[in-house]
Amino acid sequence: MDYPILQLKLKRERSILLKHPWIFSGGLERKPKANEGDIVEVRSHGNEILGYGFYSEKSQISCRMFDWQKKASEFEKSDYWADKIKHALALRKAILPGGTNAYRLLHAEGDFLPGIIADVYADVVVLQILVRGIEQRKDLIIEAFRRNGFENLYLKTKASSQNIEEISSTSGWLAGSGEGKVEVIENDLKFKVDFADGQKTGFFIDQRENRNLLKSYSKDKKVLNTFCYTGGFSVFALSGGATEVDSVDISSEAVKLTEENVRLNFPDAIHKGVAVDCFDYLKDMPENEYDIIVLDPPAFAKNARAVDNAARGYKQINMRAFKKIKPGGMLFTFSCSQNISKDLFQKIIFGAAADVGRNVRIIHQLHQPADHPVNLYHPEGEYLKGLVLWVE
Repeated sequence: MDYPILQLKLKRERSILLKHPWIFSGGLERKPKANEGDIVEVRSHGNEILGYGFYSEKSQISCRMFDWQKKASEFEKSDYWADKIKHALALRKAILPGGTNAYRLLHAEGDFLPGIIADVYADVVVLQILVRGIEQRKDLIIEAFRRNGFENLYLKTKASSQNIEEISSTSGWLAGSGEGKVEVIENDLKFKVDFADGQKTGFFIDQRENRNLLKSYSKDKKVLNTFCYTGGFSVFALSGGATEVDSVDISSEAVKLTEENVRLNFPDAIHKGVAVDCFDYLKDMPENEYDIIVLDPPAFAKNARAVDNAARGYKQINMRAFKKIKPGGMLFTFSCSQNISKDLFQKIIFGAAADVGRNVRIIHQLHQPADHPVNLYHPEGEYLKGLVLWVE
């Protein structure tokens, strides 16, 4: 099959030869005769075929590459997409811990398939489609999942500033059916996931290893979990022997779900859910009450323009935690903003600690788990960063 040609400017092919998947609009010799979402054949200025990608005329990223092997005849067959899912599944089978049936199966560029996220919750796959090119091949993708043994597929769409392109599909079942909720296990602990109405795909799978780390430090500690959402950190703290856990979120629905998940695992635990703004809670809470504080806020910087405001937000909540935590306490602090680099995040935390004047040491540097792989050729895929800090 012949695809429209996207030709690069002179000397703009180096990043593509090194398998970076993004081609920015400034690198095009001319726009291809292609529609939004079309597959385009990417060529160098000298007309050498470099590979294939999804075209977007509405994005600063004009093309997202998904193939460098010159297999144009295969892209309209489900075999091609099924093979990509097969390779992604093989990785997960190799690295996932036992007692866990919630994991990320497809991580966009991290699995060499830009524009799609797939999270598995027990027997349900929840998909997020982020580019028109994937949306246009939805039937092929559905068949590809089925050929890998997945029969229940739910599409989750939500308009937001993070959407790469304007996707016309609406949320709902692509295959199978159900009520939009499911119970999963993570490291042998139970969680109810509302993938139809919850945030993102319903559960923050990317904190699995970091929740387990908190568990190892929680014995006989009083723990505060801010921005608690479904209460993952709260449940793991209790499983590690925390004497008391307080969970705080501005959403009353999130607090209810946290309380439900706590009862599901530890019906007699000393746990309190508080529906209030986390900034206000950190400001007003008494000093020296908590041995461990978890700060896991939503992405404050959803684009590059928001970085300055986001940095102020991260600094403010960390300063408040530094001021109030017990001497010898531990702070688990995170940023999931892709536009906040690991170095910038550490500088923000340094500024917060310096302004408060307490001695702080890094004892762990945290990141996303192995089922959220970072494509070696696409370092931008590393978005989650965290620190575990010892506060004297």
